[in-house]
Amino acid sequence: MLLLAPMQVLLDLGTLVAMIVHGGSVAVPDGVRYGLGIVAATLAAFGVHQALRVPPLKDVDIGIRGLAPQFDGYTLLQLTDLHISRLFTAKWARAVVARANDLGANLIVITGDLIDGSLASRRADVEPLGSLRAPDGVYVIPGNHEYFFSYPAWMAHYAEMGMRVLENDHVVLDRGGGKLVLAGVTDLSASHTEYPARDLAAALKGTPDGVPVILLDHQPRAARQAAALGVALQLSGHTHGGMVIGLDRLTARANAGYVSGRYDFDRMTLYVNNGTALWPGFALRLGCPSELTRITLRRI
Repeated sequence: MLLLAPMQVLLDLGTLVAMIVHGGSVAVPDGVRYGLGIVAATLAAFGVHQALRVPPLKDVDIGIRGLAPQFDGYTLLQLTDLHISRLFTAKWARAVVARANDLGANLIVITGDLIDGSLASRRADVEPLGSLRAPDGVYVIPGNHEYFFSYPAWMAHYAEMGMRVLENDHVVLDRGGGKLVLAGVTDLSASHTEYPARDLAAALKGTPDGVPVILLDHQPRAARQAAALGVALQLSGHTHGGMVIGLDRLTARANAGYVSGRYDFDRMTLYVNNGTALWPGFALRLGCPSELTRITLRRI
């Protein structure tokens, strides 16, 4: 129905134009309408398949000024918007985790919206994420959906599963004396709750001078603030890539123009991940594929 309705509207508009041009009624054969139904059903089936699959790998190289030689070629695997739920269950999560671990990234980051449901209802489905492994650990930040379902319980549970939660905080990664900062902030929506609001200044406080900063921020729309404060790379999600071509333009407008892929500022790169999954209330992708994103850092 979601696809059939706009196609029917387009057909009716075309019929109206034809009536105006020809000055009379125009009959639309039943076969055309049946054909539209078949096309809509086919596209819907393909779109659902694209939404529910374990995402393919997407490799992205990003150059960072001042990157220590020890981190040249360093790999981060970004997962985001998993939305573990009745739709994206433990079976799907186990497949994603197995694929992620096989990629052998140095670090795994999850940029929010891991769940859709309470801890009581989703505990078993989210459990496979505790098996994510990377030499430098697994780091997570909250997305807006964490605030819908007992934020403190989920943050504590992520930590119990072995994931390091960054809430307006940072860590300094060290490889043979070379350093890199990984910072994370709470979601922009936190300002409407009783929990700590997004505070980029607090997350960056005390970072070593001259050391590049990678920022995890669920929503991309505050990227210019991060660039102004000297962040080298921001990793975000939230938009799901727009989900459907055409709809992605509306999603971009709601996110300061950022919806999918790479955006370069003067001294910062923003990468907006299309999402590992998406919100189960709109489980459809057409032209905006999900992704497992392996980011390789390059020294420039």
